[in-house]
This record gives sequence, structure tokens and C-alpha cells, in this order.
Amino acid sequence: MNLLVIDAQGGGLGNKLISTIKKKHKDLEITCVGTNSNATNNMIKAGADKAATGENAIIFNSKRADIIVGPIGILLSNSLYGEISPNMAEAISSSLAKKILIPFLHDNNVIVGVNDYSMKHLIDLAVCEIEKSL
Repeated sequence: MNLLVIDAQGGGLGNKLISTIKKKHKDLEITCVGTNSNATNNMIKAGADKAATGENAIIFNSKRADIIVGPIGILLSNSLYGEISPNMAEAISSSLAKKILIPFLHDNNVIVGVNDYSMKHLIDLAVCEIEKSL
């Protein structure tokens, strides 16, 4: 199982997600890719097994993932304050991987029917979805 966690900005979501997954599934290999080095470093600190940074790393690893997890903005060009390029969004969207998207409401994007849950609650929901696929 190739689990890919993608995050941007400071990598706080990816950090919490990876540490939560690793507590329950120590043997699960997790690859993380940050849009910047701060995001990547924070996910490494959480226990990611492999790490990379930047647009090409997202494009390359999206093709090889079985599951991709990250904020919903990873599918939207120029989202996450401009850190998601059109090429990144295209690669993630086109990937055959199952996508588990965490609905943070940023960048003037509104997802009707989605509550504004805490990060902890959203991460718990995402981990439940990951576990269904393991």
C-alpha cells in the first residue's frame, strides 16, 4: 500500500495526519510531499518514511500512490494561497489513487453541506477512511 500525504504552507495538517496514522499503523509506509520545505520538514518530524518537496515530486509520486491524502485544495489550481500549481492539481486529479480529501474552507471555496469541524475531528475522519482501504 503506497500512502501519499500532500500538504502545503507549514505542513501542520500533514504532521498531525501522519503522527495519528503512525500511532495506529507503525508498519504502514508513508510518503509525504510538501509544496515547500517547511511543510515537508514538519511531515518528516511526524514520522513519514519517505519525503520530497515541490511540484515535480507531487507529479511523480501521484502516479505511484494507492491513496492520496491532503486538504481539498490540492485539487484546485492556485489554491492554498497559490502553492498548488495547475500542474500539481492536474497530476493529483488524474491519479488513479483513491483520494481522501480534508475539507478545509480556504481561498473563497465553499463546499456546500460540509461543516466547519476542528482539525482533530477532520483528521480522525480521514484516518477512518484510510483504514477502510488498508
